[in-house]
Amino acid sequence: MEKAKEIDYENASSAEEELVQSPGRTAMRNFFSRKLSIAGMIVFIFIFLSCFILSFILPIDLTYTDSTRMNLPPALNYISIPKALSNNLKMIDFGSTFGAGIDMDGKLYMWGTMPDKVKNNVPKNMGPLRLVTCGLDHIVVVNENEQIFAWGNDRLGILRIADSIRGKNIVDIQAGHQITAALDSDGYLHFWGNENNYHFRPGSNQGNYRDFAINISTAIALTNDGNVITLTDIDSLFSRVPPQVNGRTVDIASTDHVAAALLNDGTVVTWGSAHLPAINVPDEIQGRVKIIRGGRTHFTALLNDGSVFSWGDNMFGQIYFPKLTGYSQITIDYYQNAAIDPNGNITTWGQHGYIMGTDQWGRDVFTRVVYGGRVSLTVGFIAVIISAVIGITIGGFSGYFGGKTDMFLMRFAEVVDSIPFLPLAIILAAIVSNKVPETGRVIMIMIILGFLSWSGLARLTRAQILSEKENEFIMAAKAMGIRERIIIFKHILPNVLPVIFVSLTVSMATCLLLESTLSFLGFGVIEPTPTWGNMLNKCIDSIVIRTYWWRWVFPSLVLGLAVISINIVGDGLRDAIDPKSNDR
Repeated sequence: MEKAKEIDYENASSAEEELVQSPGRTAMRNFFSRKLSIAGMIVFIFIFLSCFILSFILPIDLTYTDSTRMNLPPALNYISIPKALSNNLKMIDFGSTFGAGIDMDGKLYMWGTMPDKVKNNVPKNMGPLRLVTCGLDHIVVVNENEQIFAWGNDRLGILRIADSIRGKNIVDIQAGHQITAALDSDGYLHFWGNENNYHFRPGSNQGNYRDFAINISTAIALTNDGNVITLTDIDSLFSRVPPQVNGRTVDIASTDHVAAALLNDGTVVTWGSAHLPAINVPDEIQGRVKIIRGGRTHFTALLNDGSVFSWGDNMFGQIYFPKLTGYSQITIDYYQNAAIDPNGNITTWGQHGYIMGTDQWGRDVFTRVVYGGRVSLTVGFIAVIISAVIGITIGGFSGYFGGKTDMFLMRFAEVVDSIPFLPLAIILAAIVSNKVPETGRVIMIMIILGFLSWSGLARLTRAQILSEKENEFIMAAKAMGIRERIIIFKHILPNVLPVIFVSLTVSMATCLLLESTLSFLGFGVIEPTPTWGNMLNKCIDSIVIRTYWWRWVFPSLVLGLAVISINIVGDGLRDAIDPKSNDR
């Protein structure tokens, strides 16, 4: 008897390989032999995992807006303090997206993402500097001769230095959003900028102030006798100073909506908006605080042992303070923090910047791209699942039973296929726009997409089953009396699933594009819930396209990569499954 021929599996041809391998295994080997298909799969998996994993890690507040963060370009250098300031630092301060510092020789250093008017209009011949402060988009410095220099964006007279401060010995100066304030050695406060909006009224305590703190809307001051004064005649949460702080306060600080007083026993008392996390002082630091400072939404305290502690809102990591000791100074503004030791070494934490910039409301584009991807991909996946269930069921029964059943189901599929998706979705969105919550709109889009996109899959399933049901094993199953439902879904359908899977892969890309198109036109998911489509809707302006390129480049790039990678994977699967496309 002739000995059976042994096959060299490593060097076998495709024809020999198919004799010993299942069709599925052969298809997978063909797919993974295509580098482009593998690249497309890797890109899509990366986008998918990034959107679904990062969306549970990155904090997002759909109601968040910040006028100081509008249309910022991509950057990660907000706290990139020059190395030249290390071991040689005299003073630093942070602006909205930049910072400035002075070394021991009075030399000025600047870093971060600076507006052009800040970067290009630095005064010359200022001499050795003594004080520096940064605002939203301007800088103010004081030299050793008590001369004041201000440059940047001159909004509402913010660069027009008050005459009352000239020639005075300035002990503290702070630049705010629309105003600058300074305290002289005689205890007088001086303001310039948008004074009408802030309603600053130093009152009868002029000459008795020793410290002050300003925020985006008002200011508080500390008198020599330890009392806290609100520098406005308008009743607000800031004006309701707790009585226990008067006569005992040694330091003050303020966020945009919460004020804090450090008492002479090292405890901190806060007042203001009760629902914000900054108002809750951690018990572990009470009685140990030496200095307190405030940013936009958080506080940082220097403790008696030289360590630091931050609390409040943490949207930009501003309360992830270093677990070190030995600091002697702290500087906090906006969402940036710095702690300095006696040798001038600087440790920074807080907001580094925005990897993809911000939009017209000051929202992080990267975070919205991630969340938008989760919404868009979810809509696409659910719509594909709905269309798969309907299409496979109708196509399976139509192809297997034939006759009148086939005629009726295929005519019904043609009717559904003739319904235009976009006009129908736009009409429904217009009808229910004010009656259905945002979650309901998302569900409606998924259902419409699923119910209107199954007809092509049904015809494909029907054609494959018409071919498969003539095979001998199907006839044998019928002869054995096996139920027709079992024959369809257990014996026929598994043989046509690879082709169906390819169709579903391509349908996923189509559903992504349809959802993005609908949201782009304003009839799908609407603001503030992000999707890739409605993010692009806010960029249909020549100024945005030319000036704020990051607002449309990143959403469109991610959407394009997702759709292209899905199509590449679908093409690779189709070529791997089709024996005629394989090289022999």
